[in-house]
Amino acid sequence: MRTLLKNARLLVVLLIIGAIVAVALWPESIEVDLVTVERRALQVTIDEDGETRVRDRFVVSAPVTGRLQRVVLEPGDAVTKGAVVARLAPADAPLIDPRTRAELTAAVEAGRAALAQAQAERDRAEATLANARDVLRRREQLVEVGAVSREDLDSARTGVATAEGALRAGEAAVTQASHQLDLARARLQSPAAAGGRIVELRAPVDGVVLRRHHESEVVVPAGQPVLEIGDPARIEVVADLLSTDAVRVSPGQAVLIEQWGGGATLEARVRRVEPSGFMKVSALGVEEQRVNVIIDFADPTAAGALGDGYRVEVRVVTWRADHVVAAPVGSLFRRGEGWAAFVVDGDRVRLQAVELGHRNDEYGEILNGLEPGQQVVLHPPDTLTATARIRSR
Repeated sequence: MRTLLKNARLLVVLLIIGAIVAVALWPESIEVDLVTVERRALQVTIDEDGETRVRDRFVVSAPVTGRLQRVVLEPGDAVTKGAVVARLAPADAPLIDPRTRAELTAAVEAGRAALAQAQAERDRAEATLANARDVLRRREQLVEVGAVSREDLDSARTGVATAEGALRAGEAAVTQASHQLDLARARLQSPAAAGGRIVELRAPVDGVVLRRHHESEVVVPAGQPVLEIGDPARIEVVADLLSTDAVRVSPGQAVLIEQWGGGATLEARVRRVEPSGFMKVSALGVEEQRVNVIIDFADPTAAGALGDGYRVEVRVVTWRADHVVAAPVGSLFRRGEGWAAFVVDGDRVRLQAVELGHRNDEYGEILNGLEPGQQVVLHPPDTLTATARIRSR
């Protein structure tokens, strides 16, 4: 009897120990987030920052070098075609420093010497011509009486022609030296007071002043921009996309304009993809090949609050479907060469291979493997394995 009671007690102790061990080794449920696979509209976009700009911009620049008078027009002022928007006066001559003045004074003295030399050469040519004419006149008289030959007469005529040419060259040299002296004297003159004809700069079109490059009076060179004029109602958006993304964009594709300061999303269309790219250094210092994409608003009046040079965010729609089986991309992960997801089966999960189609930053198109209504694990932890117990967070 005592032996039977002792054995019963030992059995109870063993059962209690076994229960404790079973509880300790029992797999604990993993707490996870669950999402439901559903049918929804899905679109794939290329997202990039963009900038608005006036479609037709006209730059009013200085046609000649001069002193730009103070520009009274301010950005935002309306102008009409042909209206005077700025005035340009002749610029003063530059000031002469002592060294330059000494050089110019020496140039004047050299010009005077050159003029005197040219005058002396001209006087000598005049004397030579007078002598040649006397010789020709005497030989003409002697030819009549047969005292000289015809060859001597021709030689005298040639001498006269040569002397006349030398005189003309001497007179030209005097004229040139005189002009050179006048030029040296003009360079030596002090700056004159401003004056002369005023050049008026006129607006080429009706529009609004977009930018004023100069406000105060200043000397500007020829071709210097003064004002920019355009119609702010004709706004377009330019976005520089990576060249690898630009190859998937074509004119006519839909574009969504977001983060522009208003609450609504604006609709737009791609008008042009520029054929030439350019190099741009990113904020991380990486060289990227970029391509400008020009975008027009579907309703220009909806973007009335936007102006020239405003920042926006553009989303170019490259693919869209209304009813596709979609799952959050956070529930999908790579498994070998394909994709997979953890599907909820009661209080456990099972590994399910899926075929993934188009995807964006939030959802992926499920071509095969999942059905609408099934629940999958969102952001599965590394400790989660197939057939593991789970509980919803």
